[in-house]
Amino acid sequence: MRWTRSSPERVILKTIPQYLAALAIVVWVGGLWAIGYLAVPVLFHGQPDKQLAGMLAGQMFVALGYVGMISGTYLLLLRLGISGQAALREPLFSAIAAMLVISLFIQFGIQPLMADLKIQALPLDVMQSAFAERFRMWHGLSSILYLTESLLGAWLVAKTFRA
Repeated sequence: MRWTRSSPERVILKTIPQYLAALAIVVWVGGLWAIGYLAVPVLFHGQPDKQLAGMLAGQMFVALGYVGMISGTYLLLLRLGISGQAALREPLFSAIAAMLVISLFIQFGIQPLMADLKIQALPLDVMQSAFAERFRMWHGLSSILYLTESLLGAWLVAKTFRA
């Protein structure tokens, strides 16, 4: 993405697609950080029913996953439209692609596995069932991937919006 400066404190986007790209980055990466590191911890701390807290957190992560898929796809297509095949060698393109792959893997790989474990555990809470260890393993992998996506997102923001 190319930015122009009209003054030291102001960055101006050249085109509407660049404006939409900036918005996509802010919503996606901001959502990763706000939900994963602010809203969900507050939810689990403030909600005495951990099963309900987990269900609500899961719904937020699913919604954020769709935001990531839409944003990531738009950003990759925009880079390809601007740079053609040269985009495939750009670090920003690689970071966005990695973030998108992580979103897809969590959304369509790990989340369904975890949901299935919760269903198999019924009527017990999954953490009180024979499936607790497998659930912890998938949750841990999901957390590591989420952290990776969040850090890639922070790097993307820093590289995209540097003055």
